[in-house]
Order: sequence, then C-alpha cells, then structure tokens
Amino acid sequence: MDSNIWFKRPAADWNEALPVGNGRLGGMVFGRVEKECIQLNEDTVWYGGPQDRNNPDALRHLPEMRRLLWEGKLREAHRLAEMAFSGTPCSQRHYMTAGDLLLFMDNHRGETTGYRRELDLETAIASTEYRLGGFQYKRETFASYPDGVLVIRMETDCPDGISFYGRFDRKKGKYVDRTAGISGEMIMMANCCYGEGGKDYVLMLRAVAEGGTTRTVGEHIEVRGARAVTLLVTGATTFRYADPEEACKELLERAAGRAYSELRERHIADYASLFGRVSFRLTASGEELSAVKELSTAERLERLKDGREDHGLVPLYFQYGRYLLIASSRPGSLPANLQGIWNDHMLPPWDSKFTININTQMNYWHAETCNLSECHEPLFELIERLREPGRRTAAVMYGCRGFVAHHNTDIWADTAPQDIYLPATYWTLGAAWLCLHLWEHYRFTQDREFLHRAYETMKESALFFLDFLIADPQGRLVTSPSVSPENTYVLPSGESGTLCYGPAMDSQILRELFAACVQASQLLEADETFRSELSEALSRLPDNRIGKHGQIQEWLEDYDEKDPGHRHISHLFALHPGTQISPETTPELAAAARVTLERRLANGGGHTGWSRAWIINFWARLRDGEKASFNVKELLRKSTLPNLLDNHPPFQIDGNFGGTAGIAEMLLQSHDGVIHLLPALPADWPSGEVTGLKARGGHEVGIVWNNGALREATIRAYGEGVIRLRTGCSVSIEDAEGNPLPLEKQGNGVVAVHVGAAGTGVTNIRIAAV
Repeated sequence: MDSNIWFKRPAADWNEALPVGNGRLGGMVFGRVEKECIQLNEDTVWYGGPQDRNNPDALRHLPEMRRLLWEGKLREAHRLAEMAFSGTPCSQRHYMTAGDLLLFMDNHRGETTGYRRELDLETAIASTEYRLGGFQYKRETFASYPDGVLVIRMETDCPDGISFYGRFDRKKGKYVDRTAGISGEMIMMANCCYGEGGKDYVLMLRAVAEGGTTRTVGEHIEVRGARAVTLLVTGATTFRYADPEEACKELLERAAGRAYSELRERHIADYASLFGRVSFRLTASGEELSAVKELSTAERLERLKDGREDHGLVPLYFQYGRYLLIASSRPGSLPANLQGIWNDHMLPPWDSKFTININTQMNYWHAETCNLSECHEPLFELIERLREPGRRTAAVMYGCRGFVAHHNTDIWADTAPQDIYLPATYWTLGAAWLCLHLWEHYRFTQDREFLHRAYETMKESALFFLDFLIADPQGRLVTSPSVSPENTYVLPSGESGTLCYGPAMDSQILRELFAACVQASQLLEADETFRSELSEALSRLPDNRIGKHGQIQEWLEDYDEKDPGHRHISHLFALHPGTQISPETTPELAAAARVTLERRLANGGGHTGWSRAWIINFWARLRDGEKASFNVKELLRKSTLPNLLDNHPPFQIDGNFGGTAGIAEMLLQSHDGVIHLLPALPADWPSGEVTGLKARGGHEVGIVWNNGALREATIRAYGEGVIRLRTGCSVSIEDAEGNPLPLEKQGNGVVAVHVGAAGTGVTNIRIAAV
C-alpha cells in the first residue's frame, strides 16, 4: 500500500505542512531546515465562555411568523426572523490557534542534499531528513495519544551534535500574556482565553537532551552539542483542568520518564490498533508504478490534473481520511471541527466551529464504515452536552418540550441560532440530524447498552418536533419557520426568499429520526404510547415529490432555485446519508435524484470540496461508479491542497472525510438491510482489494475483484441471523471449514444466508464468484 505523503522540499506555507494529532493536540510540521516551525493546536483553545443567547422575544412572535409564511409575506417574515429569531448576541464563540513552536538551528546554513519530508500513514509519524555539511540530520514528530504529548525527536551523525534555541510564539506575541523559562529544560506560554486575568490556557515544552547542555534564557530554551534531543510539548486549558500549568507539568514529567524508543513504540501500537484495521489497494500497471515512483505527492497531484492515471492516489487519499479522523477525534477529545483540529488563525474561516447543517455530520460519515467506531465517541459526547442548553432553547424560543439545536454549535454546546444569515440561521434540525449518528452507531455495532442510553437522547430530539410541527393548509405536518440549507428560492413573481415551511430536507430527516426511534423503542420494548405518537406523525409528514424538471423538489412548492448550482444539495438527504431513496426500492425517486444532481453539476455545482465529496456519495448510492469515480478525481484535481488536505477553499476537513466516506460507499453499502458488494465499482478500478470495511449488523467485510467483477469476499459476521447479500453475480458461500452454506434467492439480485447459532458469537464466511 502506498502509505506516504511526501515532499522534496520544506513547506512553503501552511497548506504544504504535514498534520499530526492525538485528538486533543495537533501540529502542522513545516520541515524547514534552519528555522523550523510547528504550528500548534489544543482542541479547547476557544475564545470567551458559555453564553445564554436565546432570544426571549421569539416565542411570542412565533404565531405571527407562521402566519406571515402561510400568507406568503416573505419580506415581513425575513425582517421578523432577523429581529425575533436570531440569537442575542447573534454569534457563538470561535476556535483559535494555540501558537507556534519555533526552532532556530545553529550551523544550518548552506545547501542541503537528499531532502525528504514525509508523513507515514502506517505509523502516524512526520519526518524530515537531509544532509548538510556532509552529515545526516533527521527529525521525527508525532502526537501520542497514550502519553498526551507532541513529540519531536532530532538526531544527527555530526560529531558536534545538535545545537539550537527555540521558543513559543502566537501571532508575533500579540496574543500572549506570559512567556517564561520555568526550569533549566522547560519553557511555557500562557494566555487568557475565557476571561480576564489568570492562566486559562498554557503551552509547555520540555527538552530531554542526550549529551550536551540545556538551559533556558528568558522565554527561550537552548540546547548545545547534544547527540540527540527529544522535545515534549503539551497544552491545557481550564475547560478540562483547574490548573492548566500543573496539568502540563504532570504530563511532561510522565512522558520524560520514558525513553524516546518507548514513547515511539507506545504511540505506534496505539495508532496501529485503529489504522491497521482497513487496507485498500487498486492494481496499477508496471508502467504507471514506474512513472510515479520518484514523484512527490504534490507532483502526483499535478500529474493527475494533466489527465493521467494514478491508481495509488485514491487509496492514499482514502487512508489519509482515516488517519485524519484518528488524529483529530479520540475518546476524551472534542469532535473534529471544521478544520479537524488544525487551524493557524485567531479568527478562522466560519469560526472553525461545529457546523451542523452538514459539515460536522460529514466529518463522521466514515467513522463506522471505515472501522473507526471509537473515533465517533467525541461526537456523541457533544450531542449529550447539547441536551441541557437545547432544552432551554426549545422552551424559551419555541415553547416546546425536548431539545433543539440550529445550524451551528461551539465548545460550550450553544444551541441558539447562529449569525443573522437568512439561508441558514433559522433552521431547527441540527440536533435531529446529529442524533441519527447515535442510531447509525448502534446499527453498525449492535451495542444494546449504547442503544439504551442513546434512545433517550433520540427520543428527546423527536419530542421537540412532536410539539414544533404544525399542520399546513393541506393537513401535512411541517416545520415552520425553516429554510432549505443554504439555498434561496424564486417565486413566479421574481421575488426571492429563504424562509419557508416544510422543506424537503426537514421531512426527510424527521422521517429517519422518527423511524429510528420507533425501531429502537421496539428493540428495547419501551415507550409504546410514544411510539404510536411518532408513527402517527410519520404518516403525516410530506412525501418526497418530483418537480417540473423531473427533479426532487427542494421545497413544498415547486420553486426554482436562485442558484441552480448551489453547493448544498439538501433535498437529497433522503438518498445519502438517508435511506429513503434507492434504485431498487424507489426507482422513480432515484431517477429524480439523478436529474437533481445533473442539474446542479451542469450549473457549476461541486465547486467546494465538501460539496464534491457529498456528490461522490450520491452517485455511489445511485450505483453509478463512473460518475462517482469522475468526482473522486475532480475532488483531487480541484479541491485538494498539496498536503492532500481539502480545499473548500480555504481548508476545511469535511471534504477529506466525505471523500473517504464516498470511496467506501463505492465499495460497500449496507444501509437498506442488504450488504451490497462493489455497488458502484468504476471501470477505471478494474482490479483491487479492500479489507476491514464495516457493514451494518456489526459485520466486517473484505472484497477482492478482478477485471471489474467480484472474485471473492469474506464476511466476519457477528451473532446469529440472516445476512442478505447483493453481489452482482452468481456466488457460492461456505463457512470457515469449507462447508457450503445454503442460499435463498429473494429477488432483485439478493440472496440470503443464515449465519451463526445462538451463543456462537462470530461466524466467518467466504463468498466466491461462480
């Protein structure tokens, strides 16, 4: 497997630096020879503190808002929304960079040879190597989850050893309250994020030198003549620790008590236990392998833009998406935000928060399919923290039970509306969509204990909508007010608007949420009365409708879009990540979804990285491998930076995560109760192999294909039951001992096989094309 992202020179800017992370700490490694820079993040370094921004005037104006929407008085409705339904103040808190670690190397002027800077996805170690003055220099950087520190190792064969001095910086010292040497081998930088005075946030470095001398001078640390040096960096804030400075000292003390080799081994063992679960390879010709062998990753991207094939880039990009999730979302950390964890701004684009009208959800689409369930946990923790503030927002602003969140949230789980932006702000489905991740986690893991906890959260979200939904003039239950994120419609009169009632996406999300709650309550044998209420509400939600262009209607009325190529394609939620549109079960709606996508793309859609990634998933669900593959290439050609991070532009990580999820959807699908092998295999992936993907039901799947057709597959099935398969060809199935297993043909290309017996646990089966 091609597992390295590498460069032939230092990073010219942040977009060429290499990311490392352990969920809580992140670093961007520039690999500069004389003046190295590692830009740092700590996931709880945010501005300000918790707020109560719920607009106290919303509830008394809710009937008027609904009346204005019934009567089509858009201008008045828009004005009322801005005043009565915006948060007070209108914006939430924002994420911030923690700062930079700057290292100034002595005697490092002159020309280098053999320079190589790389990130090894197998070990999660970023390294820089070069020769200077006839001697070899090597640095390794990684973020250790088990030891809670960022580790930088410097080694050389130069007899004079390594000499340098270093310090922390934060935007040229403009956002620093204190820097100091605190011992002969430790420096720190402190800042106040959450209030006035104090040490809300601390970065700390400790140098462990082998030979030579170490001292601090002012805010600098200096090492001279060392054979090798290990730098340990950590950070902490009062979000987690009463005394961040003491917390940093304790972390560094523990880490310094281990040899570098042990720190490295512990890091790799922890990381590999997650990353090593999945492998993916596409077969390339000898000519192609020879052509790319000496090319850096950036050069390979340029080659792809020139229209040449590179069968190694797709698996590399796929595995990079898995790496980035491991590096930015681990148990105990915050979830991956708009930039994962890597941000070099004090006020980043879109505040680098949790945008929950798609972007945060997209960050986790591949968590289950790509066998990283543990990395999903930080999102679940945030959902739980949303409940208490969400109850207040539900009661104060809407007079409803349950809990609600709008299209953004922050570190403090703020649930009031964000911004004054008509196409997005006044949308109440953020928490509802997030709760579907709880249900999906259960579907993949079959963890009944988790479901028992998650059901109460899902139920509370659904409860809000039982109160919030109202009957429209035709008796359908609709959300009001709402928007179709983040699009604008045009009336026959030419007037444009955003506020509406009952947009398609709202009904699609609620159909999934209500159905999930019904199924969960049945599994748990609980809440029969509530189940009946949900079932009755489900029957009154508006159906998906086909519009005048043959497209899925975005709004209840068949309006045209002001921007036909809009980046959001919200009304196809039912296709992905939802389950309501399928070529097999709803062919007419699937055909309309195809028209919707074609119209969007014909008008310039897919111009942002995350939107292009969503489009890959859509085409995969429509079983169109050729269009899915074309959009994978377009994502790489047009929306990928030299370090393979997604380019919105600017950098947003959701494109990486959504792209990885889309590639997984091309290889395996299981959302409709059938394990579909190679559902969207394109002609330009003629042969390959994938192992370790997960299917709903708790099953682990491996697939081998040749000449565009399934050769064999393996399923590690958990528990007793029936597995339904769609393979695209005739197959035979046997157990681990080679005994044939009987198949039942169920029509529509589906065969069923019974696996396991009560109490046996795991069953391994082998599927062979015949």
